[in-house]
Amino acid sequence: MIDLLGNLSQLKDNSPKTIEILDTTLRDGEQAPGIALTTDEKVSIATELDNIGVSVIEAGSACTGPSERDAIKQIVNAGLNAKITSFARGIQSDIDHALDCGVDGVTLVVPSSDRHVTDKVRTTREDVISSSVSLIEYAKDHGIWVELLGEDGSRANIDFLRDLMNSGIEAGADWICWADTVGHASPEQAYLAVSEFSQIGPTSTHTHDDLGLAMSNVLASIAGGALMVHATVNGIGERSGNVALEEVAIALHHCYDIDTVNLDGLYDLAQIVSSATGVSLPPNKAVIGENAFTHESGIHTDGILKDNKMYEPYPPELVGRSRRLAIGKHVGRAGAKATLAEHGITPSDEQISTIVNRVKLLAERNKRVTDADLLAISDDVCGTPRDQKITLVDLIAVSGGATPTASIRLNVDGEDRSGSGIGSGPVDAAINAVRVALNDSRFSLVSYHVDALTGGTDALVTVYVEVARGDRTVSVASSDSDITRASVSALIDGIDRLMSD
Repeated sequence: MIDLLGNLSQLKDNSPKTIEILDTTLRDGEQAPGIALTTDEKVSIATELDNIGVSVIEAGSACTGPSERDAIKQIVNAGLNAKITSFARGIQSDIDHALDCGVDGVTLVVPSSDRHVTDKVRTTREDVISSSVSLIEYAKDHGIWVELLGEDGSRANIDFLRDLMNSGIEAGADWICWADTVGHASPEQAYLAVSEFSQIGPTSTHTHDDLGLAMSNVLASIAGGALMVHATVNGIGERSGNVALEEVAIALHHCYDIDTVNLDGLYDLAQIVSSATGVSLPPNKAVIGENAFTHESGIHTDGILKDNKMYEPYPPELVGRSRRLAIGKHVGRAGAKATLAEHGITPSDEQISTIVNRVKLLAERNKRVTDADLLAISDDVCGTPRDQKITLVDLIAVSGGATPTASIRLNVDGEDRSGSGIGSGPVDAAINAVRVALNDSRFSLVSYHVDALTGGTDALVTVYVEVARGDRTVSVASSDSDITRASVSALIDGIDRLMSD
């Protein structure tokens, strides 16, 4: 019986204080269905990975084609501190393509389970070892770093896997990797395998989340002696994805005092990857989800206002986030009062009770309650009419064929202001036009979400935005059959409320 819990409990005292991260967002992450990153997006993501201190960036698979090699070359030439590598199959031409890109190294991926050795590649175990040794020696002769990864290692014969890794280290491999390619393994299996590997040479771990065990298997691997973790930003990847870089980083820091990357850059990195890939972040996602530091329940909000640590395992600022008090069905007096105070509103005890009751009624009608809703209710209850400073006069957005463009006319405190902008789509162009018209860089769009309320060609959509000015934010919603107009109306309403406070 393996004392896995006992070994995990010793991590804090006995483990190295630094674990390296090999980020494979640009390779394994991009292999998720529907993701295709441009060269500029890849360079941008690689730069952010480097900024937070990722040790190794797997920039792609040089064997994929000319456009992939061009992206890898641009990342190599970006002057980053991280080691830049390429995925390579057990084929010399893959290593040659990687060498042509100027990478620092390769992860050499060879079959290891009988299913892969016999059925997929149609070779033998002996040939896999022989060819791996030759390819490692070839790569080392060309002066690059090599990691040997046995694909489907968690379903491979452990004796064969041990022989393969021994041969790899003897041939000059810098790292050997235990790979749970299909997310098949249990933490106990991960611990046993990596414990053996780590006696052979420097060992990394590559885990997938098909059973929801990717993070558990990382911890088990580190308990077994792994010194490097393969991960992707936001956990994107094939099927259920890879272990999430941000979860590895905060778990090792918080639970075991193990350093990996600069934590305060995790949220910005997550947003960049989400925007580039088009894969939105689940609100309940650990570390980076919208709800990770959002509190609605009256009991929780009251506790948080008294002690920040009451209902949070670590401060949001640690990972580049901020705390947010949400308004909804479970709001309490303390939460509503604190939110209104941020906007300079101090209702009486009787008024706050009325406001809370009306917010609850609104939420019970299955309506998402925004800060703007709360402020409107407060204005009505307290008898303080809103002083609206910005109104939308005219909006034109064009997106056919050429670069999407938009022009806008606003009335700001009685003064007409105009602006135009371009963007990746009509909504983006219109939002940029608003920024030009207002000429105020203090405003930023924190989040943007669209819900379709009706079907058909005249479908009504509701756009939810969160707008920030300095350290203050406000959430607003706007509905329209035109998504661009709804987006601009919500943005303007949010900015207006921040200006009016």
